[in-house]
Amino acid sequence: MRFPKDKLQEIVVALSSIIDTIYECELKYKNELNNVHPNYMHSAKNLVHYLALRSFNIDVFQQKLEDIGMPVALESQENILYSLLNLRTIVYSLLGYQLPDEEKGHLNNLEVQKIRGENSEALFGKIMNKRKTAILVTQPTEAATNESFVQSLIQQGMDCVRINCAHDDEIIWKQIIDHVRRHEGDCKVMMDLGGPKLRTGKMKPGPKVIHIKPRKNAIGQVTEPAKIWLAPYAIMPPKGEEYDVIIPVNKKWLRKTKKGSYIIFRDSRDRKCSIYIDKKEGKGRWASCSDSAFITPATFLNVFLEKKSRKEIHTLQELLPLEEVIFLFEGDFLRLDKKAILGEPAVYDQEGNLKEMAHISCTLPEIFDSVNEEELIYFNDGKIEGIVRENHRDHLIIEITYAKKRGGKLKADKGINLPNSVLGVKGLTKKDKKDLKFVALHADVVNFSFVNNKKDVEELISELNNLKAALGIILKIETKEGYRNLPGILLKAMENYPVGVMIARGDLAIELGWKNFATIQEEILQLCAAAHVPVVWATQVLENLAKKGIPTRAEITDIAMAQRADCVMLNKGPYIEKAVRMLDKVIRKMQRIQKGKLTLLPRLEFSEHLH
Repeated sequence: MRFPKDKLQEIVVALSSIIDTIYECELKYKNELNNVHPNYMHSAKNLVHYLALRSFNIDVFQQKLEDIGMPVALESQENILYSLLNLRTIVYSLLGYQLPDEEKGHLNNLEVQKIRGENSEALFGKIMNKRKTAILVTQPTEAATNESFVQSLIQQGMDCVRINCAHDDEIIWKQIIDHVRRHEGDCKVMMDLGGPKLRTGKMKPGPKVIHIKPRKNAIGQVTEPAKIWLAPYAIMPPKGEEYDVIIPVNKKWLRKTKKGSYIIFRDSRDRKCSIYIDKKEGKGRWASCSDSAFITPATFLNVFLEKKSRKEIHTLQELLPLEEVIFLFEGDFLRLDKKAILGEPAVYDQEGNLKEMAHISCTLPEIFDSVNEEELIYFNDGKIEGIVRENHRDHLIIEITYAKKRGGKLKADKGINLPNSVLGVKGLTKKDKKDLKFVALHADVVNFSFVNNKKDVEELISELNNLKAALGIILKIETKEGYRNLPGILLKAMENYPVGVMIARGDLAIELGWKNFATIQEEILQLCAAAHVPVVWATQVLENLAKKGIPTRAEITDIAMAQRADCVMLNKGPYIEKAVRMLDKVIRKMQRIQKGKLTLLPRLEFSEHLH
């Protein structure tokens, strides 16, 4: 016999144990399975089968198959019981055993693939350019007023749009949606509910000052002057134009200037500096400055309309205060306030002794009752790490355990993560319920932020039922609790159709630890594959390309991996059209050699002769 009989008998014993456990789990979750949407009847069962399978050390079982060269793999999660029964049939035949009677009604793999395709299309619509992975693009405010921008995104390959309810308002949302519908009626509109965002509160306004910074090389020589936009207050530069600073000035004297006009002034340090006007554009002027300078409301501008002309002395228009910043170093202490007290940096006396600790508030004061001493806390996407040393109920004292050597910057509206704390914050806020009324009328899918357990899903489905809204739901998994409760969350969500999952990789990595994130991301992909639930690959996809116009090598590798998901989400940026075009090309090339986890083997195009 090609396969050792004793090894085959070991495999039979293991298979029988797994299959028995699968049937037991079906009975255990009978009520939950009966409640799912009819379209998810087989999918929900397969999810339960997958959970039963993973209650065993399947890697040991896989090794047994590999050891004897059995050409059967259990890597696909999409049709668990069907694969196991087929494997048992093969092993029984090799051993000469009589096959047991099995109940009918198992779907084959082609039928399951059809279900997966239907679920994906119900959520993301028909995908363009023969891609199997959809492209979802977050819409900037510009999309409300620039219809050609939306049209361009669609032409580049955008399949569906995302609107974040945490930004803008209903008027802008409606304008964006109208532009999308006008150019592509089948383009799905997804809207994010803001959820209970835990972020830093407002800071005390800083000084009113403008810092002009030309680019310099390593030895301090100016390599490129600062690009300045001079214009009356609130007149912004043309869209898409890059600039270093905006200086608000009076329109009466500005309109007399032209190319060749220049300004001489002394900055706040009494250094003589010059600004040269390069070009007129609308009501503003483009100018350049090769001096590093600090401009304040007290700065006087000596304006020369042309060479050797008499100067005119002018002042600036109202300057906005700079946003105050707290610089934190390892070993520093920070006070996190429950009340909305304006944040301030630390205050020191002339000898450098601390007089007042740096402090800032947070946007969810209810969390103070749930945070314990010695628990971890992260700020600003994990860039600053700390430990809660004291909880005084109206404020926390935090010791900073990690920050950049030159100091970690903490500003207003930066994210806070408490991965060890059970915060008990519900998924739907008052604002979410208000926004949901708009979403129900105008969108196709609601993206549900900070879902932690099945009760959160129950609340959302209840709200949708009250609104008589037939919406798709995408569950944003971005907390430790949400990840740990994902199987129950999925079964509850599958009472609605269609359903998807977004892997919010930024928050999730902080919550679960960077060293754990790769395996956790993989487990979410596998779990959703078992439930035939489409996955959105999100957070910082091609971010460098979208914001700066040039991708990093890591970003290209990331989007090649992203092809395994059903949809990839891009965030906004000045070069977002370029990012959509790049993503479309890479995904189409990758799907020729990769289908989910399966590596395809098309004919190689190398030379037939080895040299």
